[in-house]
Amino acid sequence: MKPISEQQALFKLTKLCSQSEHCSQEMLEKMKKWELEEDAIARNMEYLIREKYVDDSRFARFFINDKIKYNKWGRKKVEQALYLKHISKDISDPIFEEIDNKLYLDVLRPILQSKRKSIKAKNDYELNMKLTKFAMGRGFSMDLIKKCLNHIDDIPDNDF
Repeated sequence: MKPISEQQALFKLTKLCSQSEHCSQEMLEKMKKWELEEDAIARNMEYLIREKYVDDSRFARFFINDKIKYNKWGRKKVEQALYLKHISKDISDPIFEEIDNKLYLDVLRPILQSKRKSIKAKNDYELNMKLTKFAMGRGFSMDLIKKCLNHIDDIPDNDF
């Protein structure tokens, strides 16, 4: 890749951040990939943060809501993804605390209901173990999984 100047990098980054939400780690990775010098990276990051092109708190809020509502992820999986993006727990934990367990249940119930139709099991115990493993893989906690499994038969199939 042809090296780019500090100004070219800043132009590309501001354009990118104007089109969609990004975290500071993503911007740092791009600048390192472009082989910018450390002082140029620092100046560009300072500008992006000062001018609110990059805001990890804002990014975390959108990321968390997007992954839970649209990707159907549980808290643990979202926390892992934020960790990989170097988003501090000091930023993400207050956002997670605002989320009511009802949202997680509203996300988990339909996917368990749907998954239940495709699982082959010899008995209810095996079915519940397979559903539990599936839900844990999506990042849901055991207490939410138990609530859903305890009431999954109470929900008619056509409710979803």
